[in-house]
Order: sequence, then structure tokens, then C-alpha cells
Amino acid sequence: MLHHRISLRHVSAIGAATLVAGATFTVAAFAQSGEVEPDQVTSAAVATAAPEAETTPEDDFFAARPTPSEEDLAAARQESRSAAEAAADEAVRSSSGEGEDVPEPEPEPEPESEPESESSAAPVPAGSAKEIAQQMVLDQGWSADQFSDCLEPLWEKESNWNHTAENPSSGAYGIPQSLPGSKMSSHGDDWRTNPATQIAWGLDYIKDRYGDPCGAWAHSQANNWY
Repeated sequence: MLHHRISLRHVSAIGAATLVAGATFTVAAFAQSGEVEPDQVTSAAVATAAPEAETTPEDDFFAARPTPSEEDLAAARQESRSAAEAAADEAVRSSSGEGEDVPEPEPEPEPESEPESESSAAPVPAGSAKEIAQQMVLDQGWSADQFSDCLEPLWEKESNWNHTAENPSSGAYGIPQSLPGSKMSSHGDDWRTNPATQIAWGLDYIKDRYGDPCGAWAHSQANNWY
């Protein structure tokens, strides 16, 4: 490996020295024979010597490289780290679509609500006493308004539609507040516990006395009883 690192300058120098030695020997030989003057010997030796070889790119290649300082190494590391962070940020922005114009989804149009009919009855919970009463009102041939506008607020006022409601002072009982409650036995022995029995008796009472639920509600509003 060291043989390859010998520069061309060294090779040229060795060759020049060889040439000078050879020339000196030759001139000296002629001088001894008396054919050449001593001064000519010296001039010939100097003239024969090869000039010093010029520096070549190979010499520069094998020249020692300057050792970088700690400051240069730190600056190089910081530059490399900054470039890596910038590349990572760019990758994140590209994957998430940041910076691009992403069209916003158009809002879905809200469905138009149909206007409620003034004469339509309010929805009644399935299986409730109000549902039973509403159906019985329609079975009597009365309109839905007779239930929603009159019967519902009437019995809301009397018992809050509680089939076990009882007035402690008068003894009125059930949803229609029958007085006494035993009157409802004409429509069933289960008058104490069955809302349907109480409603059937109450509607017959209203029909016989006031004609319809709205007649009973008007009397209750005027007299506070029906």
C-alpha cells in the first residue's frame, strides 16, 4: 500500500538524480582524457540535471486532508437534522392533505315538516288510558277534537288520568271521578283496577248528561265540576 502512495514528484527526483550522476560520470571521463576543461565538466553536469517535476493532481490527491474542527462537525450535524425534520414535516402535510383546498361537504337539506292539522289529535302513548279513551271517543262517532280539546283536559283536571285516584273528602274514584266509585260496577266488576271499565262508564255518563265531552268540559269550566 505504501508503494502506491509514492508521489510522482519523488519518482521524478530520483530519475533526475540518476541522470545527473550519469552525466557527471560521463563528463568526468572525458575530462580525464584531456579533451574537456574542468569548468565545462561542471556546466555539463548542471545542464544535464532534469528540472524539478511540477506538482501533479496525483500529488494533491495523496496530500493529507485537513481535519475538521468540532464546530464544523456540530454545524454539519445540525444541518442534517434540520433537513430530516423538514422532510418529515413535508411528508406529514402531504399525507394529511394539509395546505390543499379540500372541498367541504355540502349540508344535507333538512326535510320539510308537514303542517299539523288543527283537527288532528295529539299522539297518545300506546296502551295508555288516553289511547283507550281516544279510541272509544271515535267509536261513539265523535270527532278527534272531542278527545284532544275537551275530554283530555277534563279528566286531566279531575284525576290526572290516574285510575286509582280517590278524593279523600268526597270519595270520588277513578279516572272520571265517579261519585261514589261503585257506580262504575255497572260496566264491570273490575272498576277499581281496569282503566277501560272506568272510561266506558265515564263516556256513557257524559253522553247521557252533557251530550258530548265538549259539553261536559264547558260545564266543568263554568262550575268547577261536571
